[in-house]
Amino acid sequence: MSDIEFRGITKTYPDGTTAVDDLNLKIDSGSFTVFVGPSGCGKTTSMRMINRMVDPTKGKITIDGRDIADIDPVKLRLGIGYVIQSGGLLPNRKVIDNVATVPMLLGKSRSQARAEALDVLDRVGLDRSLAGRYPAQLSGGQQQRVGVARALAADPPVLLMDEPFSAVDPVVRAELQAEMRRLQGELAKTIVFVTHDIDEAVTLGDKIAVFGRGGVLQQYDTPERVLTQPATDFVAEFVGHDRGYRALSFRTANDVALHQLSTVKEDGVAQLRLRRGEWALLVDDAGRPGGWVDVTSVDAVRAGKPLRDHLRAGGSLYAPGGDLRQALDAAISSPSGIGVAVDDSGVARGGILATDVLAQLSAQREHEDAVRNREFVEQGAL
Repeated sequence: MSDIEFRGITKTYPDGTTAVDDLNLKIDSGSFTVFVGPSGCGKTTSMRMINRMVDPTKGKITIDGRDIADIDPVKLRLGIGYVIQSGGLLPNRKVIDNVATVPMLLGKSRSQARAEALDVLDRVGLDRSLAGRYPAQLSGGQQQRVGVARALAADPPVLLMDEPFSAVDPVVRAELQAEMRRLQGELAKTIVFVTHDIDEAVTLGDKIAVFGRGGVLQQYDTPERVLTQPATDFVAEFVGHDRGYRALSFRTANDVALHQLSTVKEDGVAQLRLRRGEWALLVDDAGRPGGWVDVTSVDAVRAGKPLRDHLRAGGSLYAPGGDLRQALDAAISSPSGIGVAVDDSGVARGGILATDVLAQLSAQREHEDAVRNREFVEQGAL
């Protein structure tokens, strides 16, 4: 058990600035909680009070019911993993020794700590061949993975993460987010993650704590409820006017119809007979999508020009078990207006139309309304 509770927490600095104002919040053991909000709203300060890097002016923070003010700060921090932006790695130490740092501080021998560090590198998806490199020899994404490995090396029950993925490019960021979801599924740590990105918060969090100006907690709820039922005008504004689109990520797309796709292999493009507005999906020998072909593409190939210069890039792909947001994104990001659904092997299995996605959304809402009305009638009859 590693639940964390804030009770009446306020942090006021000597100049009178209030960073956190009367924060009351309980984080369940084994949950992934995201603190989100604009710059200067107190989210990082709140997180840093958990490991006493910042002390509150007023109030109490407990871990498993124990007041952290009664715990030696050094001992407290050794039992809490901490990941910051750009990894926060020691530049003069090799990767393996960066990861082994906390286990050695806890009394393990260098050889034992190093052996365990290699296991943790495996866990976060890093090749052991990187163990002998220095941080400067790694990419940004690799550095962040090492930072996560170091935080996990001593198997702490609590993990704090301060905007750890904000300095990497979007593709690497998405990979790291997926890695965190996988790790949390395996380890079930109590994670507190700070970000200013609502999409990242929705992607990662079991619960989201939205902080507003003056360090005031505006809403603490599931991602779905934050998107669909913002508690204040501030939350609604922060989440954005496209929160309805984000909320589609909580709706299944299993019943969205798949349409037959017109496919072609590269050696058959010149023989295609397409009219204006018609498209064919280019696939390889295994049936994996490679882009879209239209009349312009066909004419270019017949004129002896390389297909790659006239191939339209495909949109995002819809994978098995995806949600309505992913299905709609596949459709509207495709130049043809047809989203491509693939199987686990990446083979194209059918096309998705935006109209079908919206029809499925409407059907789900009608079902939810019917359930609510039935429950209302049943409650009235009691």
